[in-house]
Amino acid sequence: MGKQQSATKKLLKILGILVVLIIAGGVLANLMGWMDGGENEKSVTSAEAELRTITQIVSASGRIQPEVEVIIRPDVSGEVIELNVREGDFVREGDLLLRIKPDIYQARIDELNAMLLTQQSRMEQARSTKLQAEIEYQKNKQLYDRDLISELEFMQSENNFESQKSNFKAAEYQIESARAQLRRAEEELQQTVIRSPKDGTISRLNIERGERVLGNAQTAGTEMMRIARLNQMEVEVEVNENDIVNVSVDDTTDIEVDAYPNRSFLGRVTEIANSADITGTGSAEQITNYKVKIRITTPHNLNAGPEAQIVQVSDQESPAGPPSPIFKPGMSGTVDIRTNTAVDVVAVPIQAVTVRDFAGESADSDTTGSETTEQKRSSGSDEDFRRVVFLNDNGVAKRVEVETGISDNTHIQILNGVRAGDEVITGSYRVLSRDLNNGDAIRVTNSQQLASN
Repeated sequence: MGKQQSATKKLLKILGILVVLIIAGGVLANLMGWMDGGENEKSVTSAEAELRTITQIVSASGRIQPEVEVIIRPDVSGEVIELNVREGDFVREGDLLLRIKPDIYQARIDELNAMLLTQQSRMEQARSTKLQAEIEYQKNKQLYDRDLISELEFMQSENNFESQKSNFKAAEYQIESARAQLRRAEEELQQTVIRSPKDGTISRLNIERGERVLGNAQTAGTEMMRIARLNQMEVEVEVNENDIVNVSVDDTTDIEVDAYPNRSFLGRVTEIANSADITGTGSAEQITNYKVKIRITTPHNLNAGPEAQIVQVSDQESPAGPPSPIFKPGMSGTVDIRTNTAVDVVAVPIQAVTVRDFAGESADSDTTGSETTEQKRSSGSDEDFRRVVFLNDNGVAKRVEVETGISDNTHIQILNGVRAGDEVITGSYRVLSRDLNNGDAIRVTNSQQLASN
């Protein structure tokens, strides 16, 4: 008998627990909206349209490079017998960088000097022969005028005189040619001494003393070194054709460099390419980009110039703030270009704007400012896609057609259709993009958060 009472108590206890769980589940379902409204009521999230400043951003990635960089190639070939710089050295315009062995070019000058003297000697001989032919010609002319010699003898002397004048002219031209060759050889000798064309830092050094280099007369010549202004760097990025129309010279930018995480640097657009770089031409994956150069305006590479010692002293005196960045050519970076800014405009979260097909609906719907369905169909189109947002109208979704402007990473400008303070539906994505229709009953799950805000 005692065992039966114990089993009965256990059963009643289990039934009580089940009843409590059922009641709790019903309360939870009621709070979550699973019971109210049945299948027709949709659970959504919302946010208020507000006045805010929107800045349109075009993002692109690229690499850091010097704004000014000069490649040094020799004009003449030969062995490097003197090298006066190392990579990283700062040089002034006119400083001696290196010397190429001049022996062969000096020998060429000696050879051409001897050739010039030879040509000058031949010219003097031609001058003497010409004078002799001229005297003979004048003499025979007098004799011919007095009929003392035949016409044939006179014509021979005349022809000889003209021939000797031509020979003398040819000797003069040969001297000019020899002098031109000598000037060229002297220029080549001077080109064995290479000096810096401008102030800058040796950003790359590809040769060592004793190496042989090839001059520009053969192919492109050997790239010996590069001189760059490292205290003025830029970022070269590629911007897609869809975004390049929004970018202008002097647009301000934020630059993030992989080598300096959690830091942002300022920049300014200085150059926009007119010609496109096209990859995958003729294929479905064709990409058209334009190169854009952005000058880094945040002070950097302060130790890359002759003022390095002064800068180091001043940095030691004022250690506050992060140290000046040191950018090197080839570093990766990401750029956010601020293209357009709209101040105090009505804005809603980007996800609140969706697209609906108005084809087949009556022209007197709740939207304004676009072509009617009849106009669309008369033009031969079976689709009429328009941008809309859904407002919370006392628990009912109200579809409103909108005209949008610029956008940033989170919000989009609304030109008309929505006013500041309107409660727009922002989610979920599945509900907004497919399920939600004009006039549907809705339940806002974040209404308490809106009230508290």
